[in-house]
Amino acid sequence: MAKQEEPQEPDAREQARRQFAEDLSVIWELAGTSRMDGRVLGYLMVTDKPFLSSSQIAKALQASSGAVSMATRRLRDTRFIRRHSVPGDRQHYFAAEDDPWGGFLANERTYLDAEIELIDSAIAELGPDEVKARTRLTNGRDYFRWLMAYHHKMLAEWEDYKRQRDAKAAEEDTT
Repeated sequence: MAKQEEPQEPDAREQARRQFAEDLSVIWELAGTSRMDGRVLGYLMVTDKPFLSSSQIAKALQASSGAVSMATRRLRDTRFIRRHSVPGDRQHYFAAEDDPWGGFLANERTYLDAEIELIDSAIAELGPDEVKARTRLTNGRDYFRWLMAYHHKMLAEWEDYKRQRDAKAAEEDTT
C-alpha cells in the first residue's frame, strides 16, 4: 500500500502571499465588492509566475472551484486579470494585469456610457410636467458625463505618472 504524503505547510513567502490576498479581500469587501474577487486578484498580483490555473488558485486560497470560477469571470470582465490558453490543455489559466488599476479606470468608462444611455432614454420618456424627475435624471446624466471627462484626464495623468516613475527608476539604476 502506497504511503500517503502529508500536506506540506506553505513556506513563509507563500504564507505572505495568502495573507496579502486575505487583506486585500477585506478592503474589497468594505468597498462593496466580492471578497473572493479580492482574494483571487490579491493572490495573482503577488505571484511572479506567468499564470496560474483555476485549480492552483483554488488550492492556494483553499476555495471551491466554483467560487474561483465566478471570481475570475468578474475580474476578467472588469479587466483586472487576463485569461491564458495553453495549447493542448483544457484548464483555464489567469494572470493579473500589469496595471489592473489603470485598466479598471479605462474599463469604468463602459459603465459610465451605459449609465448615460440609460438616463437619456428615461429623460426622453418623461412628460413636460415631470420636472422633479427630469432634474434628478439630468443631474445624474450630467454627473456621469462630467465623470467621464475626468476619467480621460485621470487616465492620461496616471500614464504620465508611470512614465516619470519608470524614468526616475531607470536613472537611479544607472547611477
